[in-house]
Amino acid sequence: MTDTLPALIDTIRAAAAAHTPLRIRGHGSKDFYGELLQGELLDTSGHTGIVSYEPTELVITARAGTPLTELEATLAQQGQCLAFEPPRFGGRGTVGGMVAAGLSGPSRASVGGVRDYVLGLQMVNGRAEHLIFGGQVMKNVAGYDLSRLMVGSLGILGLLTEVSLKVMPQPAAEATLVFEVDQARALEQLHRWGAQPLPLNASRWEQGDHEPGEVGQLFVRLRGAGAAVDSAITRMTQDLPGHTVDPALASADWTACRDQTLPFFDATAHPGQALWRLSLPQTAPGLNLLWPQLVEWHGGLRWVWAPESAAAKLRDLSQAVGGTTMLFRANNPDSTRASDRFEPLERPLDQIHTRLKAEFDPANIFNPGRMFRSL
Repeated sequence: MTDTLPALIDTIRAAAAAHTPLRIRGHGSKDFYGELLQGELLDTSGHTGIVSYEPTELVITARAGTPLTELEATLAQQGQCLAFEPPRFGGRGTVGGMVAAGLSGPSRASVGGVRDYVLGLQMVNGRAEHLIFGGQVMKNVAGYDLSRLMVGSLGILGLLTEVSLKVMPQPAAEATLVFEVDQARALEQLHRWGAQPLPLNASRWEQGDHEPGEVGQLFVRLRGAGAAVDSAITRMTQDLPGHTVDPALASADWTACRDQTLPFFDATAHPGQALWRLSLPQTAPGLNLLWPQLVEWHGGLRWVWAPESAAAKLRDLSQAVGGTTMLFRANNPDSTRASDRFEPLERPLDQIHTRLKAEFDPANIFNPGRMFRSL
């Protein structure tokens, strides 16, 4: 475990003095995410290693360049896991990229997201100062919780160097059910089940034949005590005709959902279209769209393949129910476009973002324009 931190700090100090933009990159698994990449490469892939791991305390600390596969393999040896299932996008994801992107997998609606599991972190700001926020226990925050501020910041505030995470035991029992149902009925049933004491962990509805109103497949994953899972299977299949999925097939299927390798996410099957990510209230109605859809998080996350020209329509639909829309994967990643990938911020939030950027990165060297073109 080589200490590459001094070299990284020296690079940042020189870039700040010369006002040279830097593009932070681990293994590049999320290069597609956010606005166009700019600046000289600041490679963190060598800053790796698990610093400490206390299985009895349910906490692990790792350097930012540590591959997620390495960290999760270590946890698995102790029967533990990252409950929020961060996507690994080809197995190349890193701890730092996981936090910077703030993306979570299928279980997000039931167990929380990345931000809920970050206990503390270390980072280098735009003044080349190495800062430490939080710690290794849950109740360690007095004042602003700056460690969680870094989650989803896409590296525009500084370079993450080390992260402490809360981990969880692997579930005692698991089962996946599948139902043939249209989107409206799927959402209605998920809301009913969500109001009951059932061990719902994840759900996914896939549209059949990409036609609005067509019957699709609703997958529901149960996790918890064996008796609770068995009882839930009985109750849910009484509510709606369905059946269990072979455990090995179900595990591979949820992994594919997590890492976006399901057939739905294959861009070659959707020529000329971009992948849109709509974050909506779980109770939002089904979207009657002509474009292919996949629904996760019990209705809280809607994926849509649609032309980039559909930006206004999709954002109007999501804003009408209190949600947000972003262009997740562009049709042409290297092209410029009229609208931002992320929705523009309202003035008060925009001012907060601008002030935070100026405080952490006064020379504007870190990932300029990666989140919003003005930052």
